[in-house]
Amino acid sequence: MIIHLATSVTFISYIVLMLVVGLLGFKATRNLSDYILGGRRLGSVVTALSTGASDMSGWLLMALPGAVFVAGISSGWIAVGLILGAWLNWHFVATRLRFFTEKSGALTLPDYLSQRFQDKSHLLRIAASFTILIFFTVYCAAGVVSGARLFESLFNMPYETALWIGALATLSYVFLGGFLAISWTDTIQASLIFTALIIAPFTIIFVNHGLSASLQAVNMINPHFSNPLRGMNAIGILSLLAWGLGYFGQPHILVRFMAAKSVKTIPNAKRINLIWMTLCLTGAVCVGFFGAAYFILHPDQASVVKANPEKIFIEIAKMLFNPWITGILLAAILAAIMSNLSCQLLVSSSALTEDIYKTFLRKKASQKELVLFGRLMVLVIAGIAIGIASNPSSQILGIVSYAWAGFGASFGPVILLSLTWPQMTRNGALAGIIIGAATVIIWKHFAWFNLYEIIPGFLFASAGIIVISKFKRSPVVEHWFDTSRKEMMIEQLS
Repeated sequence: MIIHLATSVTFISYIVLMLVVGLLGFKATRNLSDYILGGRRLGSVVTALSTGASDMSGWLLMALPGAVFVAGISSGWIAVGLILGAWLNWHFVATRLRFFTEKSGALTLPDYLSQRFQDKSHLLRIAASFTILIFFTVYCAAGVVSGARLFESLFNMPYETALWIGALATLSYVFLGGFLAISWTDTIQASLIFTALIIAPFTIIFVNHGLSASLQAVNMINPHFSNPLRGMNAIGILSLLAWGLGYFGQPHILVRFMAAKSVKTIPNAKRINLIWMTLCLTGAVCVGFFGAAYFILHPDQASVVKANPEKIFIEIAKMLFNPWITGILLAAILAAIMSNLSCQLLVSSSALTEDIYKTFLRKKASQKELVLFGRLMVLVIAGIAIGIASNPSSQILGIVSYAWAGFGASFGPVILLSLTWPQMTRNGALAGIIIGAATVIIWKHFAWFNLYEIIPGFLFASAGIIVISKFKRSPVVEHWFDTSRKEMMIEQLS
């Protein structure tokens, strides 16, 4: 009872702290730009850490260690792909997107695409907005499931009850504070996630009586458990590495680039983010790998993890640490969940508010009205996500994989080419969004060749953009692109 109380006090104190930050964000939010992008005033450290925290979600501390626990180190190819993809995203997208969106005055990705291609028909805005809503509703469900699993394990409550409590913990500060609160809390939460994923693997190895004993225990599971090619073929490795392609199209990550203070903050933010990300992903893989060794050496404690491998970090935290530290480690899981889910809810709400409500329904709406509508949409989208997550058998990694592919294929080629290819047209962008989204949905259903659906989706969308753009060039749009690129280079050198 003392252990449960100490852990609960630490855990609940963390939630209260996040709510306080949400209230501070509420007081600092004066208009829709503040609510959606924080007024574009994030420094390099906040940009870097909030990008990492909003990216990784609960799957970093739950699904990824669980996958390694089941399949061995070969599951770590996901981490390799993500690190490569993140580096490419910072290199090719971050600076350009920050500059182009400020120049066009865009607050959202659909708004950017509409401005970039001077689309007066608003077809791009509509297609992009509804694609965001479809895949983010699914993505949000993964965060809700993660939160439910955490509260279910910590407080021994029914899944249905844990589902609502976990969702409310996140909803409260997103509803109040918007982007400012999310960015401030993400910085705190990224630090907490980093600490947890550094401490946990070393503790497991120590309890296992050292690295040598841990590796011997792993070999008892399967001599090939530590083989990165175990059970893998070329398609399998390619599918895991292809997770990196998703970065070019994730709205909740791209919006962090848009909110940076200036293009000059990007290089330092890039370095911080990639170091943080590499260490966190390595730590998560090590938790699953050495955690497997721990439960081989302590088979009497393995029943919960064998029933649901995605709970491995939770069980390790409860078994190996002082109850006060356990509360902090479990708060790190909640931090990852809250960071990712909150940003997804806000981006979805922003699409409905800026790109649908303001553009088509209430063009003269006041800033106060727009912020209120955005907050209400957070509740609506969360309600749908909770409905999707209500199935107790939902698997976090499967949900994340589908939504990640949807965004990567529908937006990745569009964003990447819109920032690097002057001849891209409105019709090309529209074709890319539709082809990418449709390919992912169809390929996922049929599961052809066991190939991750992001690969054909990304390739077909890219081809569609290039082919359609060749039919009719737009000199006005090309001139805007060339002028913007020259201005960006001048700002970088100044």
